[in-house]
Amino acid sequence: RRFGDNKLAAGVRGRSLVLRALEAVPGEEFDTVVVVTQYPGVLELAEQFGFASRRNEHPDWGISHTIHLGLEALKDCGGAMFLVSDQPLLRRESVQALVELWRSQPDKIAALAHGGVRGNPCIFPARFFPELRELQEDRGGNTVIRRHEEDLVLLEVPEEELTDVDTPEALRQVRGQADA
Repeated sequence: RRFGDNKLAAGVRGRSLVLRALEAVPGEEFDTVVVVTQYPGVLELAEQFGFASRRNEHPDWGISHTIHLGLEALKDCGGAMFLVSDQPLLRRESVQALVELWRSQPDKIAALAHGGVRGNPCIFPARFFPELRELQEDRGGNTVIRRHEEDLVLLEVPEEELTDVDTPEALRQVRGQADA
């Protein structure tokens, strides 16, 4: 809503935000990658990457519904990574390093951070799935993390990788960073 349009279609250096997000996922590291979206074009793009997809018929129900749809599509896994599509400067290498950090401490929640400030993506062990499934409306993983700060490990990355695009102004700033 703050962006005023489908921000996932906005481009940085000739590639849409959603394409950049899918490229940042080291799919070979996961048994299943599930893309949850309301947009048919994103569902098609996910298929091109070999990722499973779930159509979110009710994005107005909030982020909790998106989380529920993603978890429903996962079966018998030890953890789940949640990655948003509006961080166009996120690097695949950083996501790969996050996966490695989580695998070294699979009972912990692992997240990217800058200056000790947590960002996305985050990986949750399966033991937190029941709490994630209890989330309602626009409550996301932050709610669960706040309850379990002692179970959080962070991986430091450059600040620009965690920059998200929520407004046209933020997009202009990110475009400037990408060109620098």
